[in-house]
Amino acid sequence: MTIRVMLVDDQELLRTGFRMILQSQGDIEIAAEAGDGAQALEKLQHTAVDVILMDVRMPRLDGVQATRRICLAEDGSPLPNAPHVLILTTFDLDEYAFAALKAGASGFLLKDVPPTELVAAIRAVHGGDAVVAPTTTRRMIDRFAEVLPTPHHLPGPDPLGPLTEREREVFLLVAQGLSNSEIAARLVLSEATVKTHVGRILAKLGLRDRVQAVVLAYEAGLIRAGASD
Repeated sequence: MTIRVMLVDDQELLRTGFRMILQSQGDIEIAAEAGDGAQALEKLQHTAVDVILMDVRMPRLDGVQATRRICLAEDGSPLPNAPHVLILTTFDLDEYAFAALKAGASGFLLKDVPPTELVAAIRAVHGGDAVVAPTTTRRMIDRFAEVLPTPHHLPGPDPLGPLTEREREVFLLVAQGLSNSEIAARLVLSEATVKTHVGRILAKLGLRDRVQAVVLAYEAGLIRAGASD
């Protein structure tokens, strides 16, 4: 299966470099390129894309705003058929990276990412995985805790209401950054059973991947930055 990729960056030289790397792969096709978020949105109206490599700081429409329009409906719910977005940042733990993940991105990459990691990341998100490891996402939340709104239990329905008791247990361990194997050991389950639980949790809560689960748990006050297990 060919993975159709869009490159979105205001620096043409960087787009050229990424294009050369990706075009050498037999299963990746460069479907479109754009110099900013607004142009990306325009091209998406008539171009089928699976994965978007999205820069953050661009003129007219930045990567965070563009990601939100691509991945989320007006009510903030995930759009089921939206392309997967990988955010490109200049510095590790870019201050915009968390906002982009919250906006629906499936992960982030540094612009100096090794070619093999870039290709692996594109294939991973195309397959439904998140590129950012849960523990890395937690470190991002910890890093930006001071500039993020204080998490609290929001009034209204329980955000985990659709989950069974076992699924709640699995969700909280996912939010703490545990891998499937670690969760399996903690709950004395098989890794395959944990994987099934995680899939059902994401589907019930309308979440795209584990990254979004961590974001939800933080915002709902179910975990807190700097907390240890």
